Amino acid sequence: MWHDNETTVDYVNFRLVAKACAELIRDTGGEPISIGISGGWGAGKSSLVRMIAAELSPEQANVENTAEPINSKHVVVTFNPWLYQGFEDARTALLQTVGDAILDAAAQNAGLVDKAKALVKRINFLRLAQLGGEVAATLITGVPVGLIGKVFEAGANAVKSESINDGITAAKDASKATTGLLNEATPVSLPKEIQSFRSALEELLIELDITLVVFVDDLDRCLPKTAISTLEAIRLLLFLRRSAFVIAADDVFIRGAVRVHFAGTGLDDDVATNYFDKLIQVPLRVPRLGSNETKAYTALLFLERAHRSNQLDTKNFEAAKTNVEARLRETWTGKSVDLAFLETLVPKGDTELLSLMGLAERLAPLLFSASTVQANPRLIKRFLNTVFLRKALAKPQKIDVDVQVLAKWHLLERCDESVANALAEKVSAESEGRIGILHDAEVAAKNQEEKLSSPFGDKSFIREWLQLEPLLGDMDMRPILHLSRDSTVRDFGADDLNATGKALRDALVAARNSNEALKQQIREAGDFQSGLAMARAWELRRSSRTWKKAEEVLMLVEVSRVHPSAGARAAALVSQAPVIQLAPGLVSALIDCDWMKDVLSKWELDDQMPPPVKRAIENARKKK
Repeated sequence: MWHDNETTVDYVNFRLVAKACAELIRDTGGEPISIGISGGWGAGKSSLVRMIAAELSPEQANVENTAEPINSKHVVVTFNPWLYQGFEDARTALLQTVGDAILDAAAQNAGLVDKAKALVKRINFLRLAQLGGEVAATLITGVPVGLIGKVFEAGANAVKSESINDGITAAKDASKATTGLLNEATPVSLPKEIQSFRSALEELLIELDITLVVFVDDLDRCLPKTAISTLEAIRLLLFLRRSAFVIAADDVFIRGAVRVHFAGTGLDDDVATNYFDKLIQVPLRVPRLGSNETKAYTALLFLERAHRSNQLDTKNFEAAKTNVEARLRETWTGKSVDLAFLETLVPKGDTELLSLMGLAERLAPLLFSASTVQANPRLIKRFLNTVFLRKALAKPQKIDVDVQVLAKWHLLERCDESVANALAEKVSAESEGRIGILHDAEVAAKNQEEKLSSPFGDKSFIREWLQLEPLLGDMDMRPILHLSRDSTVRDFGADDLNATGKALRDALVAARNSNEALKQQIREAGDFQSGLAMARAWELRRSSRTWKKAEEVLMLVEVSRVHPSAGARAAALVSQAPVIQLAPGLVSALIDCDWMKDVLSKWELDDQMPPPVKRAIENARKKK
């Protein structure tokens, strides 16, 4: 299975973009820069952020909410506001993370440690001020207010309670946070404190000779309140010399969060868009995977799985990644990621991996074009996870099914559920799990001029899916649908054919003329099994039936002749014939059957009956 976490392993040539962003940060010359990475859910924003961080600091590429000096020039902070949602205000959490990073960076410089500690104190003050109301009023006036005032009163009266102890602790924390920073009896201007904080941070960054690089990720996973709170904190730190911000978020989500935040103010779309744009100097959308990237990504996922299971050694896996990256850089010259290239990634003689490379080559165009996937890396992973989970479930149930069959069926489930459901409804024990209309559609799809019947319609995706190997029209779909119970539950009806009946069914399918061996097999099977076998064989021959040859109704004639009780079922089956397609040869084979009398009478009265067929019926009756 493939995890859904961000990664620094580059399967889709994102590293070129990551290197370019890292160079932008390095080449600012101390000037502030803000980079916005936008893209939809699952497009790879977090992975791109990690790759940029890896370019600046390899050891920090896979660590959440951390701060670590890289060298004498950079300090990287990785912040995920989603982790704080519901626990702590994301704004103050970001400020504290930055403060901790600066304090660590100053630890080796005795002359600047005190300045770093003073900066942390300012952050603590801003955090307390963020609480608002009573705490802020107490700090600004120096006079205990509200709960804090009650705490001091309670302390004098020696009254103890959990809430009071909490209040005392808060008051002590407030005192410590502002010691040496504020005169409790002197009014404080919060705007001046904010500006002082910015000036102190910028001055300290210059003196430490470092650039603060802040990566903010998963902003579009947050509730609107948390998202806006984080953006407000970013605004507090933004555009300081020696600072760089990389913010990953879906810009569509941010506009929605802004509208929620300013609900009722008559905010128009332009203002909602400008809110985020004003924070971003360099906008960047995550590159969408093209057809070549989709093939490469799918193939590398297969190879990664083989590597994890020790089917593919590390040397070959690393070589495959290197070769794919090199090929993707050359696609603009006309070189493509085709099957011939994909097969070079696999050791010679590994037929299983070679077949998976073929599957990647066939699946990728549909994964790229399908509106429900659109080459989204996260959706591709989820798609393949489902396929291989079903493959794993098949083994203990002794179901032998190829992963390529599972992949083709799940692709239809994922991309056109209505067609998948319509086909699944046609699966029954009576038809041996085969879907006749699917077989017909797979044949018709090869001719671009031929229209597809219901339920397929005229969708380009469906036509391509029908032509995708392997073809499913002649397969027993029951095991595939049984393994697909995570999406739906199907009842295929009872399968009452025993071994003798199944053998007769196969013999009837193959029979082209009457013979004694076939008649003996019908007698030995008995009337019940013979009737079932006849119906199943009739269904299996349906796709090749032209309604013109006598051999096409041989199974009905022979079974009904040995077991007259099967006549009613035979009549019901042949009555489905499209009258306009009938030929005299087929009718002549049925004219002597008693069970056909009513059907023939009905055909004679049908205006669509071809004249030669009518004459054949009339002549046959005259002879009687």
